[in-house]
Parts: sequence; structure tokens; C-alpha cells
Amino acid sequence: MSELEKAFRKFAVYGDTAATGNDMTGKNFSKMLKDCGVMDGKAVTSTDVDIVFNKVKTKGARTINFAEFQQAMKELCGKRFKGKSPEEALQAVYALMEGKEPANVGVTKATTAGGVDRLTDTSKYTGSHKERFDESGKGKGIAGREDMTDNSGYVGAYKGSGTYDKKH
Repeated sequence: MSELEKAFRKFAVYGDTAATGNDMTGKNFSKMLKDCGVMDGKAVTSTDVDIVFNKVKTKGARTINFAEFQQAMKELCGKRFKGKSPEEALQAVYALMEGKEPANVGVTKATTAGGVDRLTDTSKYTGSHKERFDESGKGKGIAGREDMTDNSGYVGAYKGSGTYDKKH
């Protein structure tokens, strides 16, 4: 079994637990060409790949076998390597594919939420919100949220608090 056929079988079973590795779906064919660098988005696009896949597969089938895969590569190699002869182009495409495996890393890219840091930076707070945190950025708790009132019974701004006799 050649290196190309091994790569074909690895991509054929990718993502399908019931696959035998003899037939490849259009999705996996597209993934193989993308991961191996044959589909570059300029000379060979995903539309070209889908058209060639549907051209080489048998009518009514959803998959291609290795022989049909080789026929598809013959049709695509001329598009990918325009200046080369058909045989040289085919060898160049095969060289890109040999020994490759389906890539799992970097398929879905996670985004970092950059807005959170800006929104939780207490040094940028203004107005009444600024009063809720001390200089280090730590919250003051209930003292920072409520106006603490003097519930001693005296009228506000009364200077003689606590001087009234307890006799009365």
C-alpha cells in the first residue's frame, strides 16, 4: 500500500465510525485537499473540488473509491500547478498528500473576550461607581454601596451628639 493510499484511507475514515476506509465522502475529500494544501482558495477553490468530486463519482453514489480519487487528482493537478506538464503536476500534488493525516488542531478557533478586561478595570470607573472601590481596585463591600447614615436619633449636622443628659 502506497503512502498516498494510506493518506486516502486515513481521511476516508475521519469523522465516520462506520467507514471502512475504502470509500471517501465529498466532505472528507474536501478536507483532505484543504489539509494537504491542494485547495489553496485561489487556483483551486472548494467549488472546483466539489465539481470534480461529482464528476468522478458514479451516478447515485455518495462516495468515491481510490481509483476514482486518482482520476479526480488528475483533473485537479492541472489547475493547481498550471506551468507544469500533467505528469509533473500530478507528482507534485501526490507529494503534497503523502504521509498526511487529518488535522484536528486549529480547525475551530476560540476567541478571547477582550471587552471583559476593559469593563472590569476599576481604575477607569467614574462618578458614584468610583466610590465603591479602594485604590487597589478591591471592592469596599456594603460600605461602598450604601450611604451609611447616622441612626442615633439626632438631627443631621447636629454637633452636640451624645451630650444630652440621660436623666430625662
